[in-house]
Amino acid sequence: MRINIKVHARSKRDCITVQPDGSLKVDVKAPPVDGAANEAICELIADHFKVHKRDVEVVLGSTSNKKVVEVRGK
Repeated sequence: MRINIKVHARSKRDCITVQPDGSLKVDVKAPPVDGAANEAICELIADHFKVHKRDVEVVLGSTSNKKVVEVRGK
């Protein structure tokens, strides 16, 4: 399953908000440096969908705040 997300890095808290169009807004505390935010996004989405972290991958937009994430096993 592929999901469109909008990311807010360096947020005060880690959370996921479902948008009316079905996409997700993901807030992470991690800075967007050296892939730290992408790793935090994968962990948070894996926890949200109850899958392993290895089953979540950023497939588009690795350096953008708009990303496409693939969740395998759902």
